[in-house]
Order: sequence, then structure tokens, then C-alpha cells
Amino acid sequence: MSKQGRELIELARLSSVVGCGPPLVREPIQAEPAVVLSRAFKALGDPVRLRLLSLVASHADGEACVCDLQEAFNLSQPTISHHLKVLHSTGLLDRSKRGVWVYYKVNTEAMAGLAALIGGTTR
Repeated sequence: MSKQGRELIELARLSSVVGCGPPLVREPIQAEPAVVLSRAFKALGDPVRLRLLSLVASHADGEACVCDLQEAFNLSQPTISHHLKVLHSTGLLDRSKRGVWVYYKVNTEAMAGLAALIGGTTR
């Protein structure tokens, strides 16, 4: 299977995992959802990716392309694109191509699911 095919499966798996169960503090997470969610959390564990996600979410109209984000970092365009691709492949960002530009937007369902999953209160 191609890398892109694996990424599409991962996107579908994240969508099916988040928001489908009780918060972590009420019920132990099962093995397969833990693997899928750990990839999303690993992507967010990188400071550049976390900032990129925040910049995209807070950008005008809630979407941005690499050209809009590059000035916030001392990184090359290919490096920024790589980080955006990782966020997309884990299901945290959606993307759409317009001409030669790719615009990224936060996947609000995935983010809401992650928030619900970790946002529960302790007993």
C-alpha cells in the first residue's frame, strides 16, 4: 500500500476514534485507539507543529497556506510544508488545493474529539 493510502486510512481511523467514547479518566482506552491517538499527540508534541496548528486556527477565515505561515518561523518553505503534511496525515488539519497553493484548515471534529477525550474530570 502506498504512503498516501496509509495516510488516508489513518485520517479515517482518527475520525472514528475521537469523540466515540468516554474521556480517558472514566474508562481505559483500548489498544487500537491508543495507537491512533498517540500519533496525533506525537504530531502535536513538536513545538513547530503545535505553533503551526495554532497559527492556522487563528488565521483569517481559519485557513492558511505555507506562504502565510513561513514568516513566523526561521525555517524553509519545504520544512514548513513537511510539518503541515504531518499534521494533515494525522487528521488534525484538512487541506484543499487552489491553483498552485495548498490551504490548510483545522479539522474541528478531530480537535473537538481530542478535547473531549482528555477534557474529562477525575473521579
